[in-house]
Amino acid sequence: MEFKDKVIMITGASSGIGRALAIAFSQEGARIILASRRPEVLEKVKQECANPTFHQVLTLDLTFPDVLVDNVRLMEEQFGRIDILVNNGGITQRSLINDTSMAVVRKIMETNYFAGVALTKAVLPGMIERKSGNIIFISSLTGKFGTALRSIYASSKHAVLGFADALRAEVWDDGIKVHAIMPGFVRTNASLNALTGDGSKHATMDKTTEKGMSAEECAAGILKAVKAGKEEVIISGKEQIMVYLKRLSPGLFTKVIRKIKVT
Repeated sequence: MEFKDKVIMITGASSGIGRALAIAFSQEGARIILASRRPEVLEKVKQECANPTFHQVLTLDLTFPDVLVDNVRLMEEQFGRIDILVNNGGITQRSLINDTSMAVVRKIMETNYFAGVALTKAVLPGMIERKSGNIIFISSLTGKFGTALRSIYASSKHAVLGFADALRAEVWDDGIKVHAIMPGFVRTNASLNALTGDGSKHATMDKTTEKGMSAEECAAGILKAVKAGKEEVIISGKEQIMVYLKRLSPGLFTKVIRKIKVT
């Protein structure tokens, strides 16, 4: 598929993978709805995009799902449609299960899973009516396996993959494509902003994150996968071997994963 003149809504567009996707899609001639909680940062990202006047900044807090539908309706009225939804916004975690408050559990699930469900449900009627559309979920390698210190994050990303599978089966005849993307380690501020058990920020750059691929490289892989119509794609370095290890040798996977350094 081509992205020229497509209207693309991207959550979490103020930094990291979301920012890189906004710039990459704009360079392909798309019109971008840049959504996040930080409008002042989004304005800067908008100026980094090709043809800044084509794009719109949208202040959006993913922890308030009731407002998400109204925001989608507003953007559909302004642009006429939403061709592609990128459910990218999210937050990760660095805490033991025993130390993680239920408030943190709910915040992560609300941001990473329920918001994507709500936004998807909001864009579906228009896509079904037009018999076209793409919905992209940015999951994670931890959507395939969990590690220590990321229990709720992994749970949310598992949920995203399950939802994507079910959605794909339901809307295939409506001409809607569903893509699940599983990045590995990407150099973003995710670990700095990760929640600890009490909800405070981890405020530390993980060594694994620091050594990961760039957000731009990840975004290029995502565009390539969507253009090719790929349904489920891993974009990562050597860490992806853990997906195949779990599939082929679950016992060995268990021994490795409990010893592996995850920060």
